[in-house]
Amino acid sequence: MIKFIAAAVWICIATLGAVFYAFQTSEAKMETAEAAGALGGLDYVKTDVISVPVLSKDAVDGYFLARLVYTVESERMKTLSIPAESLIADQVYTYLYANKQIDFAERQNFDLDAFRNGIRDSVNKRVGEDLIREVIVEQIDFLSKAELRDDTVRRRDPAPAAEPAAQAKVH
Repeated sequence: MIKFIAAAVWICIATLGAVFYAFQTSEAKMETAEAAGALGGLDYVKTDVISVPVLSKDAVDGYFLARLVYTVESERMKTLSIPAESLIADQVYTYLYANKQIDFAERQNFDLDAFRNGIRDSVNKRVGEDLIREVIVEQIDFLSKAELRDDTVRRRDPAPAAEPAAQAKVH
């Protein structure tokens, strides 16, 4: 009987010690998070797919597609008068049309770091402060006119469908 009581007391002491330790470590983590701000004070905002037509000589050569994620301080984002997603999309269009050195036919010459930094710098310049800390590329593609045409043809000519099963005759 004494062993049973001693074991019960030992279990209670161990449980109380574990709960006390858990509360102490969670308070320390909360103090650290409050000092740094939630998520380090930054929000990660994902844009929808931005589709920019690439024009040359009055014709569409293809489409530049991008999905971006950007880091922004949540407090500064709340002070914007226009949605940040619209601002980012506008700056992607402006950056691509203003930089004639971007040649989508030569994909290996596309400087991704310059693209990310150019978007970040142009948005920050337009806003007048360092709003965006970093631009992260989640997806980036270029679809040429020929690729779009081939895809359209494939959609029109589906694979031959299996013949429908013979219908049973009802007498």
